[in-house]
Amino acid sequence: MLHIVNKSPFQTRSFESCLRMAQPGSAVLLIEDGIYAATAGSSMEARVCQASASVRFYALQGDMEARGVTGKLLDGVTLIDYGGFVDLAIEYPTSHSWL
Repeated sequence: MLHIVNKSPFQTRSFESCLRMAQPGSAVLLIEDGIYAATAGSSMEARVCQASASVRFYALQGDMEARGVTGKLLDGVTLIDYGGFVDLAIEYPTSHSWL
């Protein structure tokens, strides 16, 4: 399953809920303010590193650039563009948006 998170992990609990429900082999795509979960030095860093043992993480490059945090991307999180977003939607035909 592809989990899509668009809310900041510092404003809602959507990201934490997503991590609790994500099964091994699934992917988490961070978009819009959700990309803050993929920034080095944040309080989410340990959670992402721990979960990356069984879940793949992606962040939308345009959203990282728009927020000026591209240089703070966590190791193990893959930057993708909109074409990569489409590729993930094809690879994971089931998706869930965490609002």
